[in-house]
Amino acid sequence: MSEIAHLAATIFKRAGKAQRFVVALAGPPGAGKSTLSARLHELLPEGAAEIVPMDGFHYDDIVLERRGLRARKGAPETFDFAGFETLLKRIRAAEPDIAIPVFDRSMELSRAAASIIAADTKFILVEGNYLLLDEEPWSRLAPLFDFSVFVDVPRAELERRLLERWHEHGRSDEDARAWIASNDMPNIDRVLARRRPADLVIGAQS
Repeated sequence: MSEIAHLAATIFKRAGKAQRFVVALAGPPGAGKSTLSARLHELLPEGAAEIVPMDGFHYDDIVLERRGLRARKGAPETFDFAGFETLLKRIRAAEPDIAIPVFDRSMELSRAAASIIAADTKFILVEGNYLLLDEEPWSRLAPLFDFSVFVDVPRAELERRLLERWHEHGRSDEDARAWIASNDMPNIDRVLARRRPADLVIGAQS
């Protein structure tokens, strides 16, 4: 059994007869969280799972410019934490037809109400960099998750992946390396140094 198939089986078993089971899929930028959540979605019972990406709560670039945070886009303080926390509480309460925003990297902005979580959706796969961050206010998320997974990837591999990602999005090599050094790597170091323990740690996903 593959590592992801084993994880899917673990989630299914842990959930038991619960009406809703919320899973945190955490890890630094470039770890493969989106890939992991997509594969788990395929392996869990059809129609029973939905993915909730934390990236849908990115502040818009206009807001970041106003707050002097444009150069730190992707850091914890550049997300609408209160909105994200409220969404997770609504999910735990199993409200019907909860609309969620999804970040579109091709446009570098969030699309509001881009997906819907129905009241009978059992498995909620929440993926994001800071789900296990042991800092206020992020540490308040802990009781909102039933199970947590951390994707652990060597720092050098994360840097390589991010360079490839930014090249694919049209950045020059010089610009990509400068952005990674000034922004992505500090975010990575923050995730690695200040995280709460996860229920399960798995290796790189690609």
